[in-house]
Amino acid sequence: MCGLVGIVGRSSVNQAIYDALTVLQHRGQDAAGIMTFADGNFHQRKSEGLVRDVFQQHHMQRLRGNIGVGHVRYPTAGSSGAAYAQPFYVNSPYGICLGHNGNLTNSEALSEELYQTDLRHLNTDSDSELLLNVFAHELQKQGKLKPTQEEVFHAVRGVHQRCRGGYAAVAMIANYGMVGFRDPHGIRPLVVGKRATPDGEEYMLASESVALDVLGFEMIRDVQAGEAVFVSADGDIHMRQCADDPELRPCIFEHVYFSRPDSLMDGVSVYKTRMRQGDYLARKILAERPDHDIDVVVPIPDTSRIAAQSMAHVLGIKFREGLMKNRYIGRTFIMPGQSQRKKSVKQKLNTIGLEFKGKNVMLVDDSIVRGTTSKQIVEMAREAGANKVYFASAAPPVRYPNVYGIDMPSASELVAHGREEAEVCELIGADWLVYQDLDDLIASSHEGNPDIKHFDCSVFDGNYVTGDVDQGYLDRVEALRNDDAQARRREAAREEGAVVGLHNEVS
Repeated sequence: MCGLVGIVGRSSVNQAIYDALTVLQHRGQDAAGIMTFADGNFHQRKSEGLVRDVFQQHHMQRLRGNIGVGHVRYPTAGSSGAAYAQPFYVNSPYGICLGHNGNLTNSEALSEELYQTDLRHLNTDSDSELLLNVFAHELQKQGKLKPTQEEVFHAVRGVHQRCRGGYAAVAMIANYGMVGFRDPHGIRPLVVGKRATPDGEEYMLASESVALDVLGFEMIRDVQAGEAVFVSADGDIHMRQCADDPELRPCIFEHVYFSRPDSLMDGVSVYKTRMRQGDYLARKILAERPDHDIDVVVPIPDTSRIAAQSMAHVLGIKFREGLMKNRYIGRTFIMPGQSQRKKSVKQKLNTIGLEFKGKNVMLVDDSIVRGTTSKQIVEMAREAGANKVYFASAAPPVRYPNVYGIDMPSASELVAHGREEAEVCELIGADWLVYQDLDDLIASSHEGNPDIKHFDCSVFDGNYVTGDVDQGYLDRVEALRNDDAQARRREAAREEGAVVGLHNEVS
């Protein structure tokens, strides 16, 4: 999962892009980058780390121009390092940079096709660089010295015909403008907004509407599935459907976990969706155990808080903040290595003993992925003196890997894969485990926008909406994502970094 922003302004956009990236920091904490354009040249700063650490004053001063693209990244399939920081850049045609959120499911075939047929070289195994080169080739094929929006839209149509998977992208074309587009299923989010200035309208593309809100942009709407938005360097905006058979199927896990609650996604309030998730969980508890003995509901911060509040309200029992979070620790399920994940939980959370001692506590989390965090938090609750520890997940069992841009672990490392709910309950050490029903999760989101007929729920039901994910593909994902494979890649990256560092020191 990554965060995207692009702005065509009437004055310098470097600070606005920086501010937008800080708002989208929850979508990626591995690397950050900004590229702007002024006086015929691209200006770039990107590196590993948080936004506040990557950009210092002297970097910002060099990021000149009234048009720019920004990106925050977390690693997918274990790939990490400075070489993977975005935006990526190609010099032909025109000079194009691109930031990407998502994952291509036909990347192996596309990579071979780019080399054998398009005669293009890829410098990394990132499918973001691959997507950029496909777009660049489709634009170059048209042979126009000065592309118009028609050529840009035609190139995006070519991308949709060649690329499979979930993707949202924001690109900047030197001298000509900014383009954003979304895959034909709209799996990954993208919104467009505008802001009035004395010199004219400014336009912004972003992964979430909250970035528009914070910068004072009025949301125009979500970019539709398969649609492209082109904003010329002069500030003229054009929108065009570029897919043959678009069908909106947004990722429902955005509503469960990734997106900020103050965002609107495809017309759905994430905040209200999480409230409804808590409502449905409470109803399930009342149906299964009308005489339950829960004394207190405690959320596992932060993304489960809204659902937990709603659940407690419907149940008519106390809601308490029994776990305090250290906000300077990253998200655990995307951390490399099981030992690091185990260590991080203790650093991340601490109990308030008086909310646990002698009580039957219902812990609420947004989801259970590996189960590592859940198990340790249950243990912490018992150590704090809880009489019984119950556990509720606002999402159904996560049984399948995500292949559309969320770096969930391999199937064998998902605690619910191949297990019944009672087995998961035993593994995490809870006295009772309550999972959200998939139909209820879908209803929680669907109620926010009845026009959305389907959602991508592949991590729960194994139904991959692009239709090209078979067992062979999942086996390759398994080989790439298991902890051993990721450890080998991290070691290789460290060795490569040591060689580069030595070379720089000597030179």
